[in-house]
Order: sequence, then C-alpha cells, then structure tokens
Amino acid sequence: MARTVKGTLTIEGQEIQITNPDKPLWPEVGITKAIYLQKLAAISPYLLRYCRGRLLTTIRYPHGVDGESFYQKNAPEPLPPFVSTYVHEGINYVMLNGLPELLWLGNLAALEFHPSLHLAGDVLPCEWMIDLDPSLPEEPRIMEATAIVGDVLHSLGIASVPKTSGATGVQIIVPIPEGITFDELRSVGQFVGQYVTEKHPKLFTIERLKKNRGDKIYFDYLQHYSGRTLAAPYTPRARRLATVSTPLSWEEVQRDVSPTDFHLLNIEQRLKERGDLLQALPPQPIGDIIRHLNAKGKPASKRKG
Repeated sequence: MARTVKGTLTIEGQEIQITNPDKPLWPEVGITKAIYLQKLAAISPYLLRYCRGRLLTTIRYPHGVDGESFYQKNAPEPLPPFVSTYVHEGINYVMLNGLPELLWLGNLAALEFHPSLHLAGDVLPCEWMIDLDPSLPEEPRIMEATAIVGDVLHSLGIASVPKTSGATGVQIIVPIPEGITFDELRSVGQFVGQYVTEKHPKLFTIERLKKNRGDKIYFDYLQHYSGRTLAAPYTPRARRLATVSTPLSWEEVQRDVSPTDFHLLNIEQRLKERGDLLQALPPQPIGDIIRHLNAKGKPASKRKG
C-alpha cells in the first residue's frame, strides 16, 4: 500500500489537513499538490471574488490531470467545521467564501472551480457572459472571433472584458446593473449572436447540436442561465499546461494571444503587474438595448432551460 504523507496548515485560524503534498497534479509542468496550494493561495483574492456567495461545482482529479476525474456538486464528506453549504434544488453546495475553504478543496484535488452565475438564494445574474466555444480541438481564429463580438458590443455602447476559458474558448464578460434578468440577457445574446452569424457565416454558428456545427465557433448565449455554470475568472483548468482562465485586454486580443500563454506558473506575476482587469469596468447600460429590443417586439424568452 502506498504511504500517505500528511501535514497540517493553519490558515486564518483554521486547521487544514494536507495529504500527499508531493503528488504530481500537472506532471508535464512539474506542479505538485504543494505547489498547487501555494499558487491557489497567491491567486485567492482574485478567484474568491468570483466564487464567494455562489453555488460551487468543482472538478476533481484525485490522481492529477492524467487520471480520472469527476464533477462534485454535493459537498464532500466529512466537512470541516469552517465550510458552510447551501441547499439548492436538493443539492448541498459548498460555499467557497474564503482561503481555508479554497485550500481544503485544493487538497482534495479540485482543479477547476465553476460557480453559479447568480448568488445563492437569488435568481438574478451577477454579470453577463457570452461563451465562444470552438468546435475544433485547436482554433486559431478564436481571438479574431472575440474581437468581432467585442466590436459589436462596443457599437451598441457596451464595454466588455474578454477572458480565456483556460481551455480552447473565450468568454466575454459585461458587468451589469442590478435588476437585469437572465431572460433579458438571453434576448440580447440572441440578437448579437444572430447578427455576427449573419455577418460572418463561415466563422460563427448558433447551432446548438455540436455535430451540426462543422468547424465553426459556437456563439453560446444559452449557457448563461440560472442553474448553469461557466469557468470562474482565475480558475485553474485541468489541461496539461496548467492554464488559468484569464481576463485579457482588447489589445492582447488584437495581438492574437493564445489561451496557453496564461497558466499557474505565471498568473501571479501577471496579477501583480496588471491587477484584475474585470474590476476596472463599471456596470454597462445594457438596459437601453433591452428596452430597444422590447420596443421592436422581441421580448426576452420566458422558456426555461
């Protein structure tokens, strides 16, 4: 039987049991569990900002990125006393509200953090996200597509921040004022998605079935909805290069940066130099577009899903 090495961290007065600190989690880039926990602590002020108060889904890789994985929605047992949970639709979600909880999950080899798009106990979105999802395993046109969508939003008077998903795609994030609903954002997303698809039919598609998308980039305005998740800003991803979902400047999009440029080994330095690009943007006047669409007889869909 393999020997289990254990230790204890005391973080903010809470004791966290650490097991197998030398276990390789991203072997190709030399990241062990101990290094991972150090990196999580370094990025925690940024990652926690977009997870705190939300319903958390994690993806766990007990044997590292090359091993099997599973989604964890229900809080794992036993729960330390410092971990709080929230029951939503029969699922007992972990509330990722602080560094002790984050490192506890890190020790459990939770390598990805996917929070709900709304706060626990609320039905309104925290922000708006458009998901650009490539159909190809590698998509050299992803930044071109991102720039096009950003330009369309800008033409509508909406500033936005793109972020790499950490995998192959990009999400475009728009801070919103309070009171906007998921249905209203879907109506705007459908409007923008149809527009860019008509203007660039070889690049974009709004086809829901993956088998029918060919090589096009899926403009997904449906994923942003209650009960669904998208990768949090600054979450690590279980990809071989330990990429991190990273907000970008539009100048970087124009330079055609690669999602693999941003990873656990350099994200700390980037945050020291650039800070959180999402925090620089105030809520955008998206209500103006919603009122315009409603006036044209295109009210937000009420269909759930």
